[in-house]
Amino acid sequence: MHLPTTLAVFLAAASTFASPISKRNPTPSVTDPIILNYALTLEYLERKFYQEGLANYTHAEFIAAGFPDPFYANLEEIYVDEQTHVAFLSAAIKAANYTPTVELVYTFPATDVKSFVTLSSVLEGVGVSAYLGAAASIMNKDYLTAAGAILTVEARHSSYIRASLKESPFPNPFDTPLDFDEVYSLASAFITGGTSPVTLPFMAFPPLALQCSQYYYEASASSVTFHDAFTNAQKFGITKTTPIYAVFFSGLTKYPVQVRITNTNVDYKIDTIPAGIEGMTYVVLSKSATNVTDENIIAGPAILEVYPNGMVPTTPLPACA
Repeated sequence: MHLPTTLAVFLAAASTFASPISKRNPTPSVTDPIILNYALTLEYLERKFYQEGLANYTHAEFIAAGFPDPFYANLEEIYVDEQTHVAFLSAAIKAANYTPTVELVYTFPATDVKSFVTLSSVLEGVGVSAYLGAAASIMNKDYLTAAGAILTVEARHSSYIRASLKESPFPNPFDTPLDFDEVYSLASAFITGGTSPVTLPFMAFPPLALQCSQYYYEASASSVTFHDAFTNAQKFGITKTTPIYAVFFSGLTKYPVQVRITNTNVDYKIDTIPAGIEGMTYVVLSKSATNVTDENIIAGPAILEVYPNGMVPTTPLPACA
């Protein structure tokens, strides 16, 4: 799975309304009802994504695109799972005498079956990271058990979709947790309208765009260029002398690499992705290599698929637009 350039551009463009880091508040304390509504926000997004995909693309189109039976039927089952998660979380919030959020308006950049399945893999991976990252903040043991029960199903969805894309279904011995603002930065990119009766206390980070590459990302070998990242960072008081780090999240480990300014003082770049990174990986830009908190993150996350050294696919990638 090579994250399409169109998706990376969409995530960046849709995140341009993120609050500036200069106005970022300290990480809020969260309660169980907030976490349940956070999870419900993600489940509504996933439910709508599969509902639209199954409506837009026929069984025959999936087969023609290289996804033979029973793939379509399994997608229908995933859709039912997401419907069930929405109903369960809504009922749990109401039972606790709180107001649940509602379905909003979403825009997904899938243009054909293959891009739909690729985006499905991304959304399922983010869902796993979201539940995993939120687990430590859940106080009620019953809610924690329920979240764990959803998390394991989302992980199975992710593995199945990755295998269907001929990627390793479990490339890392550990899944990657993300915090609330990191997940919200990714999810909010798809929310384009609607009004919720619930206001979540989370803020999206400024976007981080990866420059298109015609090569797969390979650990210990590939460079990564962050398009216009230095230009954007300057808006928030970052200067040429400010140390900035690209921090890669892979499994339970964070890999910081100091960036350099390139392309006539426009982009940030690292020359080599660190060894040990594999699978769907998140990267942020941070003012600290070791204290990668919401207060120090200046952009991101972006998402990239990283392959072990010497194990990149042989299928050529599409030319950059």
